Amino acid sequence: MTEPAAPIRPQAPADGFGKPLQGWRLKLYTIIFEADTRAGQLFDRWLIVVILLSLAVVVAGSVSALQERFDLAFTVLEWLFTIIFTLEYAARLACVRNPLRYATSFFGIVDLLAILPTYLALLVPEMHALIDVRVLRLLRVFRVFKLTAYVAEYQTLGAALVASRRKILVFLSAVLMIVVVMGTLMYVVEGPANGFTSIPISVYWAITTLTTVGFGDITPKTDLGRLIASLMMLLGWGTLAVPTGIVTSEMAAQRQRRPTTTRTCHECLTEGHAPDARYCMHCAAPLPPYQDR
Repeated sequence: MTEPAAPIRPQAPADGFGKPLQGWRLKLYTIIFEADTRAGQLFDRWLIVVILLSLAVVVAGSVSALQERFDLAFTVLEWLFTIIFTLEYAARLACVRNPLRYATSFFGIVDLLAILPTYLALLVPEMHALIDVRVLRLLRVFRVFKLTAYVAEYQTLGAALVASRRKILVFLSAVLMIVVVMGTLMYVVEGPANGFTSIPISVYWAITTLTTVGFGDITPKTDLGRLIASLMMLLGWGTLAVPTGIVTSEMAAQRQRRPTTTRTCHECLTEGHAPDARYCMHCAAPLPPYQDR
């Protein structure tokens, strides 16, 4: 009589380097990419402070008087922030399962651009002007601002924009037809003598008038032209309220849906999964257990 076969233990999926995502890497991943834990929230808050301080240094360094007076201090602070962001970028690559996928993602490229100009300026002094690219660190705020109260509204707004994209496109096409017709009409009424030298210029005037911007570089001179301009201004008030109503209604509908968290898929790095979700809503990969704070 043969003995029953021993049960086979499931193995953790391997990442791009052939190592399972577990141990210190999984803990580091939870801290960096997920803000539903106390450690993750603390990491995000401190990183936001560092990002804002680095931006303040970049802005202050652009003032020539301050740069000449505190040149050494700006240099030291710049390298300090660069080292911090370099360590953070290396930690992100070390804890994800597919480092190349993160490195080529939008925020991965932003992270790289946040530190690359400083190193390029060191190797090639002529490229010192590229340090201004560090302002892209501001985009990182939207990545690390994953506190529950903020991200829920941000994700609701994004979902509302996606859900109402067809209505917004129809609205924009209607606006485009209005400005083309009214611009052409003003070209006929006013003519080149009053600044409406072509239909594109007249359409430009119609856009600035409909959006209630009114630069004033082109103005109607005839009574009929002023009447048309007045109608365009009144029409602009109602026009600007349409997309607001579309998005607001979609946001109200989104509030009725299930809440999401900052849980991130280890495979495709997408976030916003429900607390009880077991698989990724994009790539169907298994999700790690949800760790509430």
